[in-house]
Amino acid sequence: MDDHPGFRRTFGGNGLSVGVSFPLTDSRESPPDVDREMALVARAESLGYDAVWARDVPLYWPRFGDAGQTFDPWTWLGHAAAHTERIALGTASVVLPLRHPLHVAKQAASLDRLSGERLVMGVGAGDREPEFAAFNVNHDTRGARFREAVTTLRTVWGESFPDYEGPWGRLDGDLDVVPTPANGTVPLVPTGRARQSLDWLGEYGDGWLFYHLPESTLASYLEDWRAVADKKPFAMALRVALAEESGADPEPIHQGYRIGTEQLEAYLGRLEELGVDHLLVSLASETPERALEQVAAVRDRV
Repeated sequence: MDDHPGFRRTFGGNGLSVGVSFPLTDSRESPPDVDREMALVARAESLGYDAVWARDVPLYWPRFGDAGQTFDPWTWLGHAAAHTERIALGTASVVLPLRHPLHVAKQAASLDRLSGERLVMGVGAGDREPEFAAFNVNHDTRGARFREAVTTLRTVWGESFPDYEGPWGRLDGDLDVVPTPANGTVPLVPTGRARQSLDWLGEYGDGWLFYHLPESTLASYLEDWRAVADKKPFAMALRVALAEESGADPEPIHQGYRIGTEQLEAYLGRLEELGVDHLLVSLASETPERALEQVAAVRDRV
């Protein structure tokens, strides 16, 4: 994967890299201001952020209270690709059990090629049970469907006119999926456990993306990951609300902290020491331009 530009940008440096999550304006229940989002992602690129990540939320469930960036991730990241040049484009994460794998294969390869091989594809098994009924998919089969989708993606990207069958249908060797990724595959990074064993994730994933964890728990997760995945990267998501006082101690919020910049710097330093390769920051801020600049300054000091 080191010769894939998006993967290399996200995971190929020395130490901790930092990315940000759409919506950058923190509009999580309605469509964000598109022009402002694109201006912000261009600003993030100019500040040296390594990746920008988009959620896959097929249907809005008010009880969950989060529609991601609202727009379909393939369309949204394609639009972001046209407004940027270098920053990696990540999905966090495509809900594979709810999507036909041949559609995913074509969409991902198309975006990867059109963006200059910048796509890093986080993939997940799904966590919103009502969506499964809406798509007539048995929620209990999501683990098996996830495994099958990953195998299908690797097969149709790696073989011309494959002869392959799955629960989604059959290819008899007379049809091909085009385009295929220029690099032979798109990096696949499972999110959470995705209903799989750690051994499976280490073998079939190109990295692992996990949710925010307490530092003691994170250390044990990293130890277990290194045991099964050798040098494959580990990424963690973190929600950050910057406190007005730079020295403010971390105060837990959902999936992260309200924290001052001095304490954030210390925290990022500890993550780097523990061996986290990439941090996916979701900003909770009414002034996202300033927050992007502050977090970038913190990253530069780590």
